[in-house]
Amino acid sequence: MMIDIRNNIRQNFKNTSIEEMRQSIEDSLADKEEITLPGLGVFFELLWQHSNQKLQNQILETIKQAI
Repeated sequence: MMIDIRNNIRQNFKNTSIEEMRQSIEDSLADKEEITLPGLGVFFELLWQHSNQKLQNQILETIKQAI
């Protein structure tokens, strides 16, 4: 059975508020469950795809500093 994680995440969050999205992200991070990583990855993919070069560089610098 093939599951389209990207599409499922988009559909699940399509009509949620920003606060609901924030809460979901914070809950996922707090749980430290690896099962939430694909969903967070979809959010990161969307962020990356919709960011200009300057913002992408800022994201990379933030990640690099955190590592």
